[in-house]
This record gives sequence, C-alpha cells and structure tokens, in this order.
Amino acid sequence: MSRLLPRLRTNLEFLPSPMPDRPGLLIRDAFAYSDVSLIIPPALVECLTCFDGTQTDLDLRALLVRMTGDLRSGEAGEHLFQALQQAGFLEDEHYEALKQRKHREFQESPVRPSILAGRSYPGEPAELRAQLDAYFRNGDAPAPEAGLAGIAAPHVSLEGGYACYRSAYQALPEDFRDRVFVILGTSHYGAPETFGLTRKPFRTPLGDAITEAGLAEELAAKGGPAAQMEDYCHSIEHSIEFQVLALQHKYGADVRILPVLCGPYARSLYQGGKPEDDPGVARFLDALREIAAREGQRLAFVMGVDMAHIGRRYGDGFSAAARQGRMAEVERMDRERIARIEAGDADGFWELVQKDQDPLHWCGSSALYTFLRVRPQARGRLLRYEQWNIDPQSVVSFAALAFHDAAQAANTLK
Repeated sequence: MSRLLPRLRTNLEFLPSPMPDRPGLLIRDAFAYSDVSLIIPPALVECLTCFDGTQTDLDLRALLVRMTGDLRSGEAGEHLFQALQQAGFLEDEHYEALKQRKHREFQESPVRPSILAGRSYPGEPAELRAQLDAYFRNGDAPAPEAGLAGIAAPHVSLEGGYACYRSAYQALPEDFRDRVFVILGTSHYGAPETFGLTRKPFRTPLGDAITEAGLAEELAAKGGPAAQMEDYCHSIEHSIEFQVLALQHKYGADVRILPVLCGPYARSLYQGGKPEDDPGVARFLDALREIAAREGQRLAFVMGVDMAHIGRRYGDGFSAAARQGRMAEVERMDRERIARIEAGDADGFWELVQKDQDPLHWCGSSALYTFLRVRPQARGRLLRYEQWNIDPQSVVSFAALAFHDAAQAANTLK
C-alpha cells in the first residue's frame, strides 16, 4: 500500500555543498527549528521533487528505478525520506512540534540572546572588545555634523564589512549616548508587508541593550495587523544584532534601542504601486512617523541594510567577483539608487527597485524605504561603498550613509 509523502518545507535554505569531498546540495533550516544540516548527493537531488505533497513512496521508488536501472533502489528512497523527516525538513507533525517548541522558547525567554556570539564574533567579552577596537579604530570618516538624524550601516559580517561599519558609526556623535536608537533591520525571513517587534532586551557578550518596551507597545497598538509583537524572526535575524553590538561598543552595553524588523514589500515589488498602498503598511508607517515627530531629537535611526546580492549563491547562473566584470554595472546601478536615497526621494528610489522586480536583490530596500517615509525631511550622504565576495562565486554590496535633517542643521549653524 502506498504512502503519501509530505511536502518538503518551503522555508529551507538550499546551497551547493561547501565540502569538496562531499558534493551535492546542502539543506539547512534558516528558521533554526532544526539544528541539522543535510547534504543530498547529486544522484538523489532530483528525488526531492517527489516531496511536493502529491506523490507517494511508490512514485519515489519508480523515479529511482528509472534513474539507476536498479529494482532494489527503493531502500535509498526510504533512507532519504527518513533523513528529511528526522531533520524536520518535511511538513509533518515532527516539524510542527519543533516549530511550536522554538516559538514557545522565544516567547518565554526574558531576553533576546545573541545568535552570533562564538560564530561570527568572539563570545568572550575581552576578546570581543579587542576585536571591535581593531575594527573601529582610525578610519577616514569625517567628524560628526549637526542635525544628524541617523545612519545606514551594513549587516554583513563584521569581518567583511568592518570598514563600512566604522564609517557609519563614526558619524554618530558622542552626545547621542542618551538617545533611543530606532533600528530598522532587514527581516530576511519575515512575512511580506509586516514589521517584527519585541519588548526583550538584546543580550550580547558586552551586556544587555535596553529595548524601549513602551514605544514597542505603542507601535504594536497603533501599527495594526502589520505589527507583530514578539516576532520569532528576532530570534534568528542578524541584521539588528550587528547594529546593537556596534552601538554597545560606542555608547556602552545599556544603550537604548527600539528594534524593528522590516519584512519585504513584496506586493508592491511584484504587482506595482507603492508599499503604503497596502493598508497595513500605511498604518504602521503612520504610527512610526507619529512617534518620530513627537519624540524628535530623543530618537536616532539606524538601518541595518545590505544592498546587491549577485552570483551563484543567489540564484544567478554565473560567478561574480567584487569590482570586476559585470559587478561594475552593479555598482553603477547601486549608486543610482543611493543617489535617490541621498535626495530623500522615496518614490524615485522605489521605482528603481521595482524595475524588472529588483534584479540586484537588494535586501535592505524595505528598511531604507521605511526610513525615507518616516523621516521625509532627512537627506543622506554616502560615506563609503563596498563590494565583498561572501564566497568565491558570489558578491554582496553595502554602504555607509549618514542622514541629516537639513532644516535642523541650518538652525544649528545660525
């Protein structure tokens, strides 16, 4: 009797195996419901198509027989099924149990713990401080200017982007120590047209950054259904954690923050129109704009954003090398978008992102657009632009920008 095979989860990451002695397809759980990674051998990759929720174990066996010519190959199919199921990679009861447990653990945790300590940066405080001192020392950033409204920094690893991080964070004045930093981070795994909030302090090896729970509650109350309080994505997302670390290094462990994860504006990107044509997005932007206007200079904005993602890692059929070949055209297009951001031209920026449905794969576009709508009087200045090979075949671009309130800066100089 045949058995219906569960559907392979659609929220997994698929990458070429990084191990030369074990070629194939690497599968891992971006949501961290499972800590297992699998490498599917090249001969079995096609078999994954059987896990679409409509086919049975007999269909899988038939495919293997056609591929191998071996009538005894059904055992390989059963092994594949068992490996995927035990890893939590199939949409079944085991996966649901893993998911519920992880969501419950995050809900019950009193803090948002670091996910990168000991992996992307040292987990021991003294070693971490020494590394951050080395990354942020010196540099060519100009002195902070009057009327600063916020900065944009990368969220790529510190190792790859430290020069841009340094340029961005050197633009923050020392007297911003008592401000609340509204951190708009890319939500790589969040639902489209949503904004992830949390009341939890952010814990790093340097200590606990204080989340302004009152402002988070206000955003949740006024932001409508697009605002998701205690969004699980905070537990797995790195775009805000890197900004918290840089702020703690500059201002102390107990820096005050309002972390907001910005999901993709997918409806507008693929169907046209502006992001705020979605009622939920419009309501949230209105709520954040109201808070920004009321709080004034008590707030400063930080955006944790990367820009283009080019090469085989990101689905392109070619390899990419930073600043070489076709990456020169990517830089031209990046700078065209950056010019619209500098001008505070939200409409012009979004038109460039929408064109051909964003072939550059800018993962920071929703956070940047959110800032431009919430602080329409801000004007930006590019401090540094870089491209970095995140692997030998793929490139990420990113930049450091400083944003100023032109009217405020003019009044300060009078």
